[in-house]
Amino acid sequence: MSLSFRNEIDITVLLSGATIADVAIKPRNRPPLTRLFAGKPAASLLPVLPRLFSLCSIAHHVAFQSAVEAAQGREAAPATVRRRVTAVVVERLTELLRGLFVGRLALDGTNAPAVRAVMQASALLGGADEAVPPALHRDAAVQIKAALGAMGIAGEEDETLAPGSPLAASVAGCHGKLVSEPEADPSFLTVADDLDIVTRLLADGAAYSDAPDLCGRIPETGVWARRARREAVSAAEAGSAARLKARIAEVARLCAWLDRGDADLDEGVVASYRLGAGKGAAAVECARGRLHHAVALDDEDRVVNFEFLAPTEWNFHARGPLVRSLKGATLATGRQGQDAVRALVGSFDPCVGFSLQFREAGHA
Repeated sequence: MSLSFRNEIDITVLLSGATIADVAIKPRNRPPLTRLFAGKPAASLLPVLPRLFSLCSIAHHVAFQSAVEAAQGREAAPATVRRRVTAVVVERLTELLRGLFVGRLALDGTNAPAVRAVMQASALLGGADEAVPPALHRDAAVQIKAALGAMGIAGEEDETLAPGSPLAASVAGCHGKLVSEPEADPSFLTVADDLDIVTRLLADGAAYSDAPDLCGRIPETGVWARRARREAVSAAEAGSAARLKARIAEVARLCAWLDRGDADLDEGVVASYRLGAGKGAAAVECARGRLHHAVALDDEDRVVNFEFLAPTEWNFHARGPLVRSLKGATLATGRQGQDAVRALVGSFDPCVGFSLQFREAGHA
């Protein structure tokens, strides 16, 4: 059985002169989980998940495990929940940091050792099922904080970027501003949406997860949505530079949480829901946004139904937040306009690869 699936999105920007007339999105392939795993013991899927989900694999592991426990009517111990939240936070930090440097900033003599130090220290904190001694946790948090400081991230707010650092220069030089932008009303996914989503997910399967909506609404999820939950943001602020700063600020905020170790981070970083006998679901706030898993098990804990909905399906929906942010915009001439679009597309997701083409509307 092959578990290889295409994980890149194809985006075509259709132009009418300098104006974006439309945006066509060809989604990535999604694994048919129920067909692959129906009849198999739920516990047997845990070793397979990293092969299925190379992006945010710990978040997928935690979501599946939490959904299965909910289906079984079990509740994880507080210490287990804490380990899972920590593992999700560590993965979110490293994925966001990796996204800053892949295709954006050069891993020069300063950045490369610092990024390696973050990855190595993060590995010390273990996975979702491993208890980490407090002293080792503290040492890892100190190493991560020092490495981020070497990159210019000195505190929890984006204003604390060290002047002259590569990240500060990237923010200052982020020419992601379109000449004119459409008036798109912001809409954001929240914890309050979880039950509606997982109920539809279990009932409708791929028909829902391939093109999800909430009563016709297609909200954004991810770093910018998390920022909007903490402070007011407007559509006019949501350019690529602001999104880049929000990503950097979240990296610093996650590091500070690991360093403090006892404060709450956000509502619903890991949440689980029992949907009836043998049915459960979970939501996890990962780097890309809110991830949902839903499962149905038989009396012997074998899989009857297994569905998932990744953040990508919201942000890159054919009528979703990326399309709303681009459609109707006016581009600068030449390469500058195309670079602005590329920067905005990349700011919606720190993990998923994409191809971007520009074409005159009406031309094949």
